[in-house]
Amino acid sequence: MTMTEQLNALGSILAQGSLHSLFQPIISLSERRVVGYEALSRGPSNSPLHSPIALFSVARHAGRLSELEMLCRESACRRFSDQKLPGKLFLNVSPDSLLETAHQPGRTLQLLSDFGIPPSQVVIELTEQTPTDDFQLLQTALHHYRAMGFSIALDDLGAGYSSLRLWSELRPDYVKIDRHFIDGIHQDALKREFVGSILQIAKASRAQVIAEGIELPEELAVLTEMGVDLVQGYLLCRPQENPPQEARLMLPKPDSANVALNDEGSDLSALLNEHPAVGQHTATAQVLEAFRRQANLNSLAVLDERGHPIGIVHRHSLSDALLKPFATDLFARKPISRLMSDDFLAVELSQSLQQVSRLLTSRARQRIEEDFIITLNGDYLGLGRVIDVLKLITELKIQQARYANPLTLLPGNVPIQQCLTRLLQQQRESVICYVDIDSFKPFNDIYGYGRGDEVLLCLAQCLNDRVDPSRDFVGHIGGDDFLLVLGPQDWRKRLNQLLDDFHTQCRRFYRSEHLDAGCFVALNRQGVRQEFALLSLSIGVVHLYPQACGQLDASQLAELASQAKHHAKNVAGYSIHVIDSLQLEEPESL
Repeated sequence: MTMTEQLNALGSILAQGSLHSLFQPIISLSERRVVGYEALSRGPSNSPLHSPIALFSVARHAGRLSELEMLCRESACRRFSDQKLPGKLFLNVSPDSLLETAHQPGRTLQLLSDFGIPPSQVVIELTEQTPTDDFQLLQTALHHYRAMGFSIALDDLGAGYSSLRLWSELRPDYVKIDRHFIDGIHQDALKREFVGSILQIAKASRAQVIAEGIELPEELAVLTEMGVDLVQGYLLCRPQENPPQEARLMLPKPDSANVALNDEGSDLSALLNEHPAVGQHTATAQVLEAFRRQANLNSLAVLDERGHPIGIVHRHSLSDALLKPFATDLFARKPISRLMSDDFLAVELSQSLQQVSRLLTSRARQRIEEDFIITLNGDYLGLGRVIDVLKLITELKIQQARYANPLTLLPGNVPIQQCLTRLLQQQRESVICYVDIDSFKPFNDIYGYGRGDEVLLCLAQCLNDRVDPSRDFVGHIGGDDFLLVLGPQDWRKRLNQLLDDFHTQCRRFYRSEHLDAGCFVALNRQGVRQEFALLSLSIGVVHLYPQACGQLDASQLAELASQAKHHAKNVAGYSIHVIDSLQLEEPESL
């Protein structure tokens, strides 16, 4: 298609206003509700400019980007208003469109007024497709948006030409992590480091982080474990003209196989306080009386007709609201839904203590005296207290420090035993790997214990790089022995990658003459000089199936892994030996 034909197609779309608006929900994991929708635009289905990439590229080339974006906003506002969608409306704005001479300040505000949408309900989402050098002009334009009551979001953080500088200069209310860092994050330790850094910077700058482009349950599990609260992606809901409004319909159901093996306790039962809740139509006077009768009651959950939490009432907030002149008389007979807060934390009973702790710390507005809601499959169970979370987390950290290996800081023998016990209790199919370094003692004798410690730290890092922190486990038994627990999906591939990683990383520890010779000479355990091969890994594997869990205890499972490791060490060099828990008499060698 020629450029002239593309320009004609663009002119026709702009003249006829023939755009389609789609909406993709943004969900809060802590509140289990939709907090907003990103508006996305498409050209007519029969047009060569149906794709947004083609549509906006041609508009940018023609100098009509500002005109196209205004038409997109008009269509999005109309559809958003017609459907009465809850939460905020995220509108995409290109920086270069703000800098076009055709850009007309104030048009967006007029559009919102026409459709009855308050500016406080709108987030201007800044997308970066081309270099932006005029930061001062851009900052002035966005200050203008902020002055009108809009929030600001920075899209595709990490993907653009200057997104980090934009973050520093513009101080957005929201930052959206680029899809690149989300894709496969459960299998990439470096991506987890990047996202962790973004979360730290966001906390310092008081910005809320949105992880977009989530397509796999494993990605969502890791992001949840890291404390990301706002999520968006195909896994939850594809962009639609008429998107769903119930978050619980889009969130995956809790899966015991997604529970991290290094989490203490399988659920939040220890935090659960089974306080009664109130319905959304309960009179405020009744709620006030409930607080008066129970002096130790900090909060009350507010439920809809189906028993699902829709809000929370905190004692201090209600007292503050009713201290105003005539407030008690005015609100006494009104439903509590008029005074409840819809900004609350709701967590599933199956979530771990660490997950809840991270969700609490990610909420800048959470006060220590405010309770959070605990649910079971979305239904109200009771309340949890922030102070109880802090106490349990403190106890857990002390216990972890007590039993961690002092060199690698990985969990030691007590947590390893607890992990294997949880595996058997959950009857979870898993792969238990006993990892041992070959030739490590003679290496220590030649190179010294300092260099040996560097090797152990190197292996610990290689192991961490190959685990999914939301469901796998790495422990340090002691010396050069480690334990790795993986899921059953792609464990062979991940172990082979581990062998490759360690082989590559270890080269820096040898002297050149040992590398050239492919071996080194040291005293063996009998005090006789012997030639030893360079460092390698022997891995003993037990493939544990649910059917075998009832026949084993944690000690027997550890013994099986040790036996598999001894078989692997009988093979020179890098080796893996597998024991099938269903065929213990017929071990398999690789």
